[in-house]
Amino acid sequence: MTRGPTGIVMMNLGGPKNLDEVQPFLLKLFEDREIIQLPAQNVLGPFIAKRRTKSVQDNYRDIGGGSPILKWTREQGEGMCRRLDAMSPETAPHKFYVAFRYIDPFTEDALRAMHEDGVTRAVAFTQYPQFSCATTGSSLNEVWRAARRLGLQSAFQWSVIDRWPTHPRFIEAMTETVKQGLEQFSERDRDDVVIVFSAHSLPLSVINRGDAYPAEVGATTHEVMKRLGYAYEYLISYQSEVGPVPWLGPSTETVIEELGHKKRRNVLVVGIAFTSDHIETLHELDIEYGELAHKVGITNYKRAPALNGLPLFQDALAEIVYEHLQSGEACSKMYGFRCPGCVNPQCRNILNPVAPYKRTNVTVTKETRLYRAS
Repeated sequence: MTRGPTGIVMMNLGGPKNLDEVQPFLLKLFEDREIIQLPAQNVLGPFIAKRRTKSVQDNYRDIGGGSPILKWTREQGEGMCRRLDAMSPETAPHKFYVAFRYIDPFTEDALRAMHEDGVTRAVAFTQYPQFSCATTGSSLNEVWRAARRLGLQSAFQWSVIDRWPTHPRFIEAMTETVKQGLEQFSERDRDDVVIVFSAHSLPLSVINRGDAYPAEVGATTHEVMKRLGYAYEYLISYQSEVGPVPWLGPSTETVIEELGHKKRRNVLVVGIAFTSDHIETLHELDIEYGELAHKVGITNYKRAPALNGLPLFQDALAEIVYEHLQSGEACSKMYGFRCPGCVNPQCRNILNPVAPYKRTNVTVTKETRLYRAS
């Protein structure tokens, strides 16, 4: 009997491929309580999504009419699998499947394709290097829900790559992009550069439960700076706040304003939590914050290129999966450890795991029951 491929599910938020997909994308985002929790969410969520549709469509129009994230994910997946087939013939062939959270290809699309291809061994591979319950956790919960909806809960034997913020090859790839960004400055100005590592923000309600995200963003940043010999001033900021809830800061917008007011003229922004270009890099960092930087007097505002099709990053993806497969483990040691304030009983599950793993219990409280009911 011929064994099916090893399936690698590349999980990410996704992005609208054209302007018509913007509103459906936003509707799914604002109805997801695992990322944003709003009062009367079934009413307020659609209201905010519809209200924001035109402005977000305008932003996508400015960058060519759609997000390139699917293009880059496919290119990264193809490069990763070519390398894996050579590195690990015993688990070959390897095939990647894109599972986006709010736009097609959805998680259900990935699972159906895997089943049709005869996959029985599957790896859920987060494309968020730094773990958060709101990103990786939400995507994994959807994988398990989708498998049950499709009646495929026993079809695959699963393991999870839940985080990789300090993997050496990933750090090497990120450092390479920072160096490319620094080369945009003249030698005379380079020593004066402030590096702003910008990551997608999260609601403070997520962070205050004990989410690992800020610490892991900091870990990635410090590993990159270590490779640069700590030769530059740097800081971490957060971008892309949406909705009427408090968000993790300082905001990248505020940081740029303050640097301008402090007469800093050379600023390099680095998307430290992003693995490819999309609306947050191409519009928010490049256009919106670029205009703000000019307004506050930052004469040399540059952005380090995204990882996109960088071969070194494809090396990193392949090494991460190879090391995971060789370990035989179901997940990292930290995956089963719930946030101290966790109220979501779905968190940290693995459906039909390839190996036993320890998952801490969630205390059933009034808030937990409300979460279940929502």
